[in-house]
Amino acid sequence: MYDLKKYLPTTRKELQLRGWNEVDVIIFSGDAYVDHPAFGAAVIGRVVESAGYRVAIVPQPDWRGDYRDFTKLGRPRLCFAITAGCMDSMVNHYTANKRLRSDDAYSPDGKAGLRPDYCTITYSKILKQLYPDVPLLIGGIEASMRRVAHYDYWSDRLMPSILVDSGADLLIYGMGERPTLAAIRAIEQTGQVPHNIPQTAWRGTTDDKDAIHLHSYAEELRDKLLHAEDFRLIENESNRVRSHTLVQDDVVVNPPYPTMTSEELDSIYDLPFQYLPHPKYKDKRIPAYEMIRFSVCMHRGCFGGCSFCTISAHQGKQITSRSKQSILRQIDILTHLPEWKGYLSDLGGPSANMYGMHGIDSSLCLQCARSSCLQPAICKNLNRDFAPLLNVYRSVDALPKIKKSFVGSGIRYDLMSDEYGRELITHHVSGRLKVAPEHTSDEVLQLMRKPSWKEYLAFRDFFFRVNDEANLHQQIIPYFISSHPGCTNRDMQQLADETRRMHYRPEQVQDFTPTPMTLSTTMFYTGVNPFTMKPVFVARTAHEKQQQNRYFFWWKNKSDNR
Repeated sequence: MYDLKKYLPTTRKELQLRGWNEVDVIIFSGDAYVDHPAFGAAVIGRVVESAGYRVAIVPQPDWRGDYRDFTKLGRPRLCFAITAGCMDSMVNHYTANKRLRSDDAYSPDGKAGLRPDYCTITYSKILKQLYPDVPLLIGGIEASMRRVAHYDYWSDRLMPSILVDSGADLLIYGMGERPTLAAIRAIEQTGQVPHNIPQTAWRGTTDDKDAIHLHSYAEELRDKLLHAEDFRLIENESNRVRSHTLVQDDVVVNPPYPTMTSEELDSIYDLPFQYLPHPKYKDKRIPAYEMIRFSVCMHRGCFGGCSFCTISAHQGKQITSRSKQSILRQIDILTHLPEWKGYLSDLGGPSANMYGMHGIDSSLCLQCARSSCLQPAICKNLNRDFAPLLNVYRSVDALPKIKKSFVGSGIRYDLMSDEYGRELITHHVSGRLKVAPEHTSDEVLQLMRKPSWKEYLAFRDFFFRVNDEANLHQQIIPYFISSHPGCTNRDMQQLADETRRMHYRPEQVQDFTPTPMTLSTTMFYTGVNPFTMKPVFVARTAHEKQQQNRYFFWWKNKSDNR
C-alpha cells in the first residue's frame, strides 16, 4: 500500500495529509513525477526538503486553460522553481526532421502533448503573470544549455539567453543541488534573489574585473563568426576547473561550484527516494522509468568531450564517483521493489567505464582547458585504473539477490584495458553490446571528437575473440550518425561500403539533431569550426539530411545510393 506522505506533495489534499497550510518552495516540472534519483525534479525536491524546507511539486501542469494547476497550491513562502524535465522540451517533442513525435517517454503511458514547446519559457511567463513578486528560479537541462545566446534548430534562429525570454529571476545551470539550496537559503535570509551564488546566471551588471565579456546578442545576430568565437570562449571556460565569470549584454553567468565530492554525491543518493512513480500514476506506465527502474548510476561527469553531447557542459568534465557502499545501498533498495527478478539492467553512468578516474596530478588539471581527455590522444595525466570499477562489479555480483548485472550505458572503447574488457564482455553484456563509433570517416570523427574507425575495428575483433574463448554468442551493435557537420555524401557512401563489407545492416542510426550549446550545433549554424575558424560542410536542408540518412539502408536500395 502506498503512503502518500512518503512522496513530495502534488495536491492540496496531500498538503493537508501533512498538516501544511503553505509550502516554502513549489517545483513545476515538464516530466511526470517519479521519486527516483534519475529524475532531476525529484532530486532537487529531496535535497531542499532535507534542509528542512516544505517542498511541493506540480508535474506537467496544464498551461492551456485557466492556469488552475499553477494556482492550486497557492503562493509559496519563498519561491517557485521550474524545470522542463530530463530533456530539452524541443528535443523531446520533435525529430531531426522537425516532425512532431507521437509519444513522450517521460509522461504517463508515453502520452505526447503534456508539456508545451519551450516549456521553461511558457511556465515562467504564466507564473510571472500570476505571481509577479514571487522569486522564480529556472534550471534543468533546458535552462542550463540555453543560458547564453544559442542556436535553436526548431525555429532556425539564434535566441538570446533563456533568462531574457522567460523573465525568470535566477537561472541555475548544471547539476543544481548546491546552487538551488544556496539560493533558497539566501532568499529566506534576505528576501532578495541573490546574485553571488556560484553556478547561477542573472540579469544585471557585475563589478568582477576578471569577467570575460562576450559579443552582444545583437552582434552575434549580425555576424555568425562572432557567435563561433564566443562559443570557443564558453567551451574553454566550461572545461576549466577554475573558470571566469561570463557576461553577455546584461546576462551574468557566475563560475560553477567546485566538483562535487564522493561524500556529497553519496548523501544525495541516501535521501528517502521511493524509487517509484507517484501513486497518482497507478496503472499507468512511464517509459523512461521502466527503462531505468533497475539500473544504477555510479558517477557523474564525462571527460569524453564528444562534439554533439551536452553531458560535460551540464554535468562537468571532472568525474565524481559514488562510493561502493552507496551503490550497494541503492541496490539493496532496488531488490525490494515490486517486480524485482534479480537482474540489474545497468551499472553505468554518462560513460560507463569512467568510474573512479581522475587526473594523476591534480595541479595539472587546474591549468587544463582541453575539451576531451581522450581525443585527439589520451591525456598522459589521466589515471586509467579500472580496479575500483572492477571491484564494484564483483561486489555487486556477489550479492545473494543478484542473478546478473549488466552494463547498459555507453562505454568508451578507446578507454579500455584487457582485464576490464574481458570482465565486461563475459559477465555484463545482455547478449548485445551497444557502442557508438558514430561514423567510419576519420575526418568526420575528428570533428565529432571520436576515436578513429580503426579503433572500433580493433575493439570489435577483441569482442569476438573473447566471445569465442568464452563460448559466447553475443552481438556488438554500433551506433551511427548521419548529417553531422563535416559529413558529405561521399563520407556516407564510405560508411555504406564499410558496413556492406562487414555484412552488417545498420539499425541503431540517427540523423544529427542540433541541440543548444554544443560544438556540433555551433558548426551547423555558423558553417565553421570555432577552434580553427575554417569552413565546415553542413548538410542543412531536409533533402540533404534525408539523402545522407538513406545511405544507412544500402541493403534496401538496389541502386546502392550511387
